[in-house]
Amino acid sequence: MRHVYNGMAAAELPDVAWQKSGFSNSQGTCVEFAKLPGGEVAVRNSRFPDGPALVYTPAEIEAMLLGVKAGEFDHLAVAN
Repeated sequence: MRHVYNGMAAAELPDVAWQKSGFSNSQGTCVEFAKLPGGEVAVRNSRFPDGPALVYTPAEIEAMLLGVKAGEFDHLAVAN
């Protein structure tokens, strides 16, 4: 695989399995994640699958997931 970097076109990340949350809405408004062969995790906007991807280290993803699980970002959710 070629060198990965933040902002590269998601379409340039061949052979990755993109995954989105089962809580995504019916309009497909969500982000998708893909684990890369080097251990990094790529993130893209599901509405623009060929658009840019952000690439994070495993440590960055772990810190984000721990914060989400701890409720640190609950204030960002849209109230229903």
